[in-house]
Parts: sequence; C-alpha cells; structure tokens
Amino acid sequence: MSSCPCGGKNYASCCEAVHQQRNAADAKILMRSRYSAYVLKLEDYLLATWHASTRPAQLDLMTDESCWLGLDVKSFMPLSDNSARVEFVARYKIAGRVHRLHERSRFVYENGAWFYVEGNLL
Repeated sequence: MSSCPCGGKNYASCCEAVHQQRNAADAKILMRSRYSAYVLKLEDYLLATWHASTRPAQLDLMTDESCWLGLDVKSFMPLSDNSARVEFVARYKIAGRVHRLHERSRFVYENGAWFYVEGNLL
C-alpha cells in the first residue's frame, strides 16, 4: 500500500508506524491512525487506543461492509497537556449509498499514551 488511508502520502511513513508502536504524538495523529485502522480493519489497535472507561468489549469489523472513502480533519484543539478535541468528517459507502460521519471526538493522555474517549455526532 503506498498512500495512507488517512490521506497521508505514504502509509509506511504515516499511520503504519503508529499502528505498530501504538504511540501517537498527539490526539490528531491518533485520530488519523484510528481512521486508517477502521479502513484496514485493525480491531486490536482500535481497542488498544480506546480509553478503558468507554471501550467496547469487542468490535466486529470483519463483518462490517463499510467502504471508507476519505477523512477530513476539520479542527484539532489541545485543551490541556492531557486532553484534546478533534473534529472530523469521514465519508463511507454502504450498499452503494455514500454517508458522512461528522464527529467531535475527545481524547485523553494517560500513562504516556493518547486514547480516544468518546465522540459527539454533529
């Protein structure tokens, strides 16, 4: 794979390293890597980067028929040294129909890592 699903030029120099090391430098990079993980169906990564307070017991991405089409990060707002918000729009297709997921997500930094906590649909 040459281009990164999140929109980066090269997967190897973009989200792949974050997927392998599970350490995003900030919440925006974590957001982009989580989008790529949905595209690539990396359930373990998604669960590992989901905060324990809101993490589901499991995901079932292998049966998910969504085809992810693109990501647009609208804003990135650090709120403190250990919290941030990221607003994004992700486009996807299911059964031939295109949809938009517009969300403002909350992230926290704990024990040396960023975690997705929750998102509010806009």
